[in-house]
Amino acid sequence: MGLMPFDWSSGALAEGLHCYRTSRFFDAHEHWESVWLASAEPEKTFLQAIIQVAAAFHHLEKGNRPGAVSLLGRALSRLDDYPDEFGEMDLARLRESLREWRLRLGDGGPVPEIPFIGR
Repeated sequence: MGLMPFDWSSGALAEGLHCYRTSRFFDAHEHWESVWLASAEPEKTFLQAIIQVAAAFHHLEKGNRPGAVSLLGRALSRLDDYPDEFGEMDLARLRESLREWRLRLGDGGPVPEIPFIGR
């Protein structure tokens, strides 16, 4: 069985990406969850990690810094099992950015820009 093609330019993935990039993290989570529910492995765990990234930033918006740190850690644990390029994404770049966010959130330092998802 081949991998599911990821089309971030239309449908629920695109809607979620647009929401994520416009800081509507809860909405991004909802769009991506609809795809996640219908997915099989290895796409399912990958999408779960991406959803956790959006959920982490939603928690941060609500002032739940520890929750955001926890979700970013769980997302990274899932993404670490994937190659540097997967699902039409530069996962090496995303993982690096998420690690930086966890570090800054954990030590109370200034936070960088929201990690870019996509190419």
